[in-house]
Amino acid sequence: MAPRARRARSGYWLLAIPTVAPLLTPLYDRADPMVWGIPFFYWYQMACIALAIAVLTGVHLANRDPGR
Repeated sequence: MAPRARRARSGYWLLAIPTVAPLLTPLYDRADPMVWGIPFFYWYQMACIALAIAVLTGVHLANRDPGR
């Protein structure tokens, strides 16, 4: 396998993080602590969205074709 192909696939395991984080419901099934009046349950889910955007962007930038 070429070094470029191995390097390109190396970051795909990071995609498991935003997939698993929202599935850990027992960790965030509570109201406290509140941030700006928003219960933890809701701001954790919003943080998961931001995490997913960051991870997907990072994986995409690391694996994009430099010729494009």
